[in-house]
Amino acid sequence: MTVKPAGARSDLKGAGYRMKKKVVSFLASGRGSNFRAVMERIRDGHIRANPGILICDKKGAGAFAIADEFGIKSYFVDPKPFADRRSHEEAIVGLLRKHGTDLVVAAGYMRILTPYIIREFKNAIVNVHPALLPAFPGVNAQKQALEYGVKMSGCTTHFIDEGVDTGPIIIQAAVPVLPEDSVESLSARILREEHVILPESVRLFCEGRLSMRGRKVIIKR
Repeated sequence: MTVKPAGARSDLKGAGYRMKKKVVSFLASGRGSNFRAVMERIRDGHIRANPGILICDKKGAGAFAIADEFGIKSYFVDPKPFADRRSHEEAIVGLLRKHGTDLVVAAGYMRILTPYIIREFKNAIVNVHPALLPAFPGVNAQKQALEYGVKMSGCTTHFIDEGVDTGPIIIQAAVPVLPEDSVESLSARILREEHVILPESVRLFCEGRLSMRGRKVIIKR
């Protein structure tokens, strides 16, 4: 396990909030734009939470620079030395627990999670997917949408379960699919909405406003 140095963790507690804040940690593999979107809303007080840690499975992930910018601890947990996926996730869970994590945000994390970590953080791992689930799960969702010829696409936040993009849906946002759209242009339009609904989903969780009824997520008003 390699630890990437970062600055001291920021104390983002807002004045006047007596309720104990949730600790939000992140898994990422790439540039980290959704990680940034959530962290900005924590910093400005819109999300009443404390930042935990960032864990990446890619040494060169751009998300590391964002963690440095916000002053939170970041870890590179290389999957290669581990015998299997579970043992890799045991190391990740150990770090998440060490830092008091209440909610895990999968912000562009490209590894499929095993039942082990999902059970350890049951209904406490949030993912954002660039399609209106249950349509177009898995990889290349925007390409799937264009090839199918849909008129509307969008994005979905959901709790991760043991399937692939099958978990209970929290929030969805729709965007039109234009006749001239490419994968790149549709992806950019969807990403703007991801940056809205993922922070909002985290905010609702941290305020205790999400509950489960069967597989339905109920948002308390």
